[in-house]
Amino acid sequence: MKLGQVYWDGRLTAAVFRDGEAHPIPGYTVLALIESAPRKNLTFAQMAAEYAAKGGERLEPAIPVQPREVWACGCTYEMSASFRDAEHGTREGFYRHVYEAPRPEIFFKGTARVCVGPGARIGIRSDAKFTAPEPELAVLLGQGGQVLGYTLANDVSAWDIERENPLYLPQSKVYSACCALGPWWVTPDELANPYALEMACTVRRGSATIFEGSVSTSKLNRRIETLIEYLLRSNPVPAGSVLLTGTGIIVPQEAALAPGDTVTIRVEEIGVLENQAALV
Repeated sequence: MKLGQVYWDGRLTAAVFRDGEAHPIPGYTVLALIESAPRKNLTFAQMAAEYAAKGGERLEPAIPVQPREVWACGCTYEMSASFRDAEHGTREGFYRHVYEAPRPEIFFKGTARVCVGPGARIGIRSDAKFTAPEPELAVLLGQGGQVLGYTLANDVSAWDIERENPLYLPQSKVYSACCALGPWWVTPDELANPYALEMACTVRRGSATIFEGSVSTSKLNRRIETLIEYLLRSNPVPAGSVLLTGTGIIVPQEAALAPGDTVTIRVEEIGVLENQAALV
């Protein structure tokens, strides 16, 4: 099932997407579904299927959830660790250690305040010179860290700020419009193997493509359940939160985002997330 949100009757409303149409779930957002389903002895997907309108409409997907919290993982792909060690000049293999160590890097990305959906503008920090997209697989978490669905994410980051000092990571990662999510959630029954996805990313400037890259999620060095288990240690993340699983696509500084650039992230089994960049 593909489940997300649309603007319907003037409100952000949960919807099931099928055959090119959205079937609104009147009176519910995705967060409300997550909270209500256990009280009705239904799963998230069951409640969505039962409450969705029978008739569909041609509506564009909006942000697929207004997350309680967003957490993100770093150095989960070898390419990411190697690139960061090279650009930081860390002889000790600072990022390589994180890649190989049992404990993953997990950091707080923000809340719904910093998130945007498909077609919305992603942010370029005004005090940064090297803001880059980071295409990632994102996981919607239910009670106790249950995986409710998968979508695409753009963990937009001001890399030059982190490069100056790794302790500046929060300023590199957390600011207005720094996280894009969409187009919708694909439930685990429909996406049985999240480690067999081909993810592609392009950055366009006008009519020119200034970057294109791809990665297979088979290169993910951590099991998603392991990332969730570490996230929840002494940290009861609320249902309706999102976990970003890290990037394996590295955008170089010569393709740093400029206002007006368009970033497109694509996975055939999920869909397309496209956003234009703007100064914030």
